[in-house]
Amino acid sequence: MTGSELTRERGLVRMARRLHRKLGPWGVFFEGFVKHPVMVGSIIPSSRFTIAKMLAPVNWDECKLFVEYGPGVGTFCRPVLERLRRDAQLIVIDTNPLYIDYLKRTIRDSRFSAVLGSAADVEEIVRAHGHDHADYVLSGLPFSTLPDGIGPAIAAATHRVLRPGGAFLVYQFSARARDFMVRHFKRIDNGFEWLNILPCQLYWGWKDADD
Repeated sequence: MTGSELTRERGLVRMARRLHRKLGPWGVFFEGFVKHPVMVGSIIPSSRFTIAKMLAPVNWDECKLFVEYGPGVGTFCRPVLERLRRDAQLIVIDTNPLYIDYLKRTIRDSRFSAVLGSAADVEEIVRAHGHDHADYVLSGLPFSTLPDGIGPAIAAATHRVLRPGGAFLVYQFSARARDFMVRHFKRIDNGFEWLNILPCQLYWGWKDADD
């Protein structure tokens, strides 16, 4: 990195920290994006329309464990917790300590666990929390910009950790995620949400009994 690039990056980080203080969760989200742009799918959180459409197919009565990759500042966490059974659990996984620390400070729910780690390790994380499998896994990770090998590893681990009848819920700005999903999920439903910045692709990969 050149001197001018380093100076520009430091300036962005300082600006993000000022926004963090002034704008609360939006500022935290932007700071996380500035520090780790290839690991954050968007510069702003998803819209309520995306959230509602993405979660619509979930059978909440049968959901005991919901897992989310890349929770950011909890845009999906709170809607999931509102729908989740009282005896169920939500586990979120993120490699960004800024987001994990923020979520641990701001979400006070005994059903909620925030884990600093990689989505590729979801099987070990689920077992460490006392579960054999997950019912649903949600991801907004930017598959098109993840380091080489990480996307395929996440898709494979997600398929293994899901119970038959469960689903991998993915929202993206590009169709790249589906390329990883189709290797493991025979049945993938597609959707699209215009009322989001930017408009995004929605995918639901279902794990059938014979998968």
